[in-house]
Amino acid sequence: MVMQNRNNSAQRRSSNYRLSLVSAESNTPDENEDLDIPELTGSGLQAEKSRRLGQLDEMRAKGVNPYPYRFDRTHTLAEIRSQWGHLEAGTETDNEVAIAGRIMLKREQGKLIFGTVRDRSSDIQLFVSKAVIGDEGFADVASLDLGDWVGVYGNVMTTRKGELSIKVSRLELLSKAVRPLPNKWKGLTDTDTRFRQRYTDLIVNEDARRAFEVRHAVISSFRRSLAAKEFIEVETPVLHVEAGGAHARPFLTHHNSLDMQLYLRIALELHLKRLIVGGMERVYEIGRVFRNEGISTRHNPEFTMMELYQAFGDYSEVMAICEELIVQAARDAIGTTIVGIADPAGVVHTVDLAEPWRRASMMELIAEKTGVETHPSQPVETLRALADKLGMRYDKRWGSGKMIEEIFEFTAESSLIRPTFVTGHPVEISPLARADRNDPFITERFELFVGARELANGYSELNDPVEQRLRFEEEQAAKDAGDAERGTVDEDYLRALEFGLPPTGGLGIGMDRVAMLLSGVSSIKEVILFPTLRPEAF
Repeated sequence: MVMQNRNNSAQRRSSNYRLSLVSAESNTPDENEDLDIPELTGSGLQAEKSRRLGQLDEMRAKGVNPYPYRFDRTHTLAEIRSQWGHLEAGTETDNEVAIAGRIMLKREQGKLIFGTVRDRSSDIQLFVSKAVIGDEGFADVASLDLGDWVGVYGNVMTTRKGELSIKVSRLELLSKAVRPLPNKWKGLTDTDTRFRQRYTDLIVNEDARRAFEVRHAVISSFRRSLAAKEFIEVETPVLHVEAGGAHARPFLTHHNSLDMQLYLRIALELHLKRLIVGGMERVYEIGRVFRNEGISTRHNPEFTMMELYQAFGDYSEVMAICEELIVQAARDAIGTTIVGIADPAGVVHTVDLAEPWRRASMMELIAEKTGVETHPSQPVETLRALADKLGMRYDKRWGSGKMIEEIFEFTAESSLIRPTFVTGHPVEISPLARADRNDPFITERFELFVGARELANGYSELNDPVEQRLRFEEEQAAKDAGDAERGTVDEDYLRALEFGLPPTGGLGIGMDRVAMLLSGVSSIKEVILFPTLRPEAF
């Protein structure tokens, strides 16, 4: 009686849901209606959903739960292929297995049904014989739809054509797909729909699944490499009292109990360096940072950074670590150090990441493109004249150092296809970096560019609290003058420096962009599971 009551209740909910579908979907165009799903009839998607919901009612009326609580499988599909992939064609074994996955293909041939199920690791063919599974079981399998999750019991075999298969003895529905999958031939090609409905994208697009497998492998590789170097992984606050560590506009939030304004962090840097002051010596964090900036193929408002800090080193040491981390990640994630890198014109260059990476100063690269020698010690009027000659816009508030950075970006950045460490950043644009030991106008800083994209940033950390206060005050003055991306005076960080920060090298790497490089995609949205998008109209 309890089971019957539950089923009646579920049927009422299902019927009410079908009524709500009629109301909602008659007024809202569905993103899948143009995907040429051949099994749709009548009024299209609405009718197909109603048909499938009707199947749920029928199952519940028979006392069958179409959404069971669990399924105990014996093998993943990759394990099946690893253990029995050597079988000769036409072999039937006595090995009984229990597998689970989503139905991706299904075709009926008389008293046989052939299907393909997929789990996270692989896919495999189902061989369903009416003689084995019985009339009722065969009918149940025939009624399944693409997208349904199933649990399967059976024996491992190969067909006469050598296809590794499971000869099905019993099958259970684990979850009914009420919404049909996109057409298997067209797939899911609309980019906005792909990013907005990542769950569908992952079901039907193998390239999407591969990109996130690469991303996972990259992050795992970084962790192994850093553990081997005795770095400690830590977690630091996401909510900051001061937004510092980078030039970026922060997101604001409010803490009700403390009645105070807080910022979502724009960098990991300042808290990690506090830990170096505390004596931890080698620390890193892989974490989300947030910047209230534009959205593009290279930028997402929230993204993942890896930052590390090493006591008793300088920028040359973390530069070497940067190269080592990325080269090893390529080996671990894609099995090779050879990658294709597209330039801004779309031409793909074959690059071996294992070859030594070029190192060149910002001024050297400007000279290569313009034939003009520049230096942050020059009067700003001289650099403005060069910008005018180049047809480059600039802000009259910019000093000589900022002008050099902008001239570099305008003339040289797009040509940096092969991995290049750009050094010689002016002091003006590097408030946390130590001045070069041989030139007080520039800093011991580098940025890594690959495929005309910045992937990493590092420097010898400024550890003089007096000099750091002066730099912070310059940042605050620029912010007060209207530059919303500039920093403020972080008194607690200055107090930490007064306890003594040893010589330290710091490094930050954009993990999303490394994943882009190694998976061969051109948009950051391809490697972020749920990128930021405009609100969807329902």
